[in-house]
Amino acid sequence: MAPSQSDSAGDALTIATYGVGQIAGYLRELVETDQLLRDLWVSGEVRNFSRSQAGHIYFTLADDDGALRCVFFRRENLGVEVAQGDQVLVHGRVSLYVDRGDLQLYVDALQPEGVGVLHAEFERLVARLDAEGLFAAGRKRALPVYPRRIGVVTSPAGAVWHDIQSVAMRRWPLTELVLVPCRVQGDGAAETIVAAIEALNAMADRGGDAAPDLIFVARGGGSIEDLWAFNDEGVARAIFASTLPVVSAVGHETDYTIADYVADLRAPTPSAAAELTLPNQDDARTSLRERVAELGRALERVADTAALQLSALGERAEARRPDVEAERVRLDDLTKQAGSSVMMRISAQRAVLAEHQGRLSALNPRATLARGYAIVQDAQGRILRRASTARRDDALQLLLEHGTVGVTVAAVDGKPARKR
Repeated sequence: MAPSQSDSAGDALTIATYGVGQIAGYLRELVETDQLLRDLWVSGEVRNFSRSQAGHIYFTLADDDGALRCVFFRRENLGVEVAQGDQVLVHGRVSLYVDRGDLQLYVDALQPEGVGVLHAEFERLVARLDAEGLFAAGRKRALPVYPRRIGVVTSPAGAVWHDIQSVAMRRWPLTELVLVPCRVQGDGAAETIVAAIEALNAMADRGGDAAPDLIFVARGGGSIEDLWAFNDEGVARAIFASTLPVVSAVGHETDYTIADYVADLRAPTPSAAAELTLPNQDDARTSLRERVAELGRALERVADTAALQLSALGERAEARRPDVEAERVRLDDLTKQAGSSVMMRISAQRAVLAEHQGRLSALNPRATLARGYAIVQDAQGRILRRASTARRDDALQLLLEHGTVGVTVAAVDGKPARKR
């Protein structure tokens, strides 16, 4: 906040001065950064009550020792019943309205004074988180049917951890329970619960055999003060942000916490959490036997159906099977016909062959020799067709039907032979 300077001639003294807006803004900053004034519950009587046309409520909260102006905006006061003279418990933050210099309590929740601060804070958180969608049924995650590993967020002391183990061993001993210890009441308990939930999600993100697939957030019964850690906003947001399904098992059946509303399943007791989420091994055995029996019956039905279909196919095949005997007779007839045809063809070809053989025999020179003729060859083996080609004293060879005769030409007559 930078001051303005006041100075006069001959006067060495300088005095800092501030604008009204500067002081008002400074005061508002002081008030709004004060940890107590940023988040508090205040009780008192409603006075000077009024409601604007826009739906905003203005009143003074007063007691015998003082008064505080309050504003309750329409978006916060929907459904809230309040009137002049009511003794109330309000939650909000204190700030300075700079334009008028008014110190005001900006109210975001209001309860009748007899409710009690813890209950009023519970109702305020429920309303705000519900408006943000943390309790929406549509975002609830499905729980595994057969959990392999469950991370249990609770105190290692007391009966809760033992009760969950006993029920798990009785119902479904195949499930492994992993204890992530935390404090379940008192200062700092909420922070340890958040850390345990985040640690289990980190294990799931890393994967492997140690990864859980479900989380129990559990505690035994107690007063609202004892259970308050499970009404903490940080715990609610950790459950909401969990990638693993979360079962809330806090207190007795009549106890409700904000963790119950955010969780994917609310169990009335820690033991009930194991009862609700783990299958019963006896029921599983019975179901398995029934399924095996049903499978056997189904296989019998399939086998019977297949047998009927096979029989029908056999009948159809038999009806369509050719008459082998008739076909054999027809084949014999065709064979005989083919044999007769072949023999007739052979006889015809033999006749043709005999004719050709006769012609060849008639043209065979040896047939001529058989009739008493001879073939004359000169010394070089050439056949003599004309007498004029021979010379006196030539040595000639006569080819007869049986053997050869060597002769010497005594005389040559080149005249053609006379026809007889």
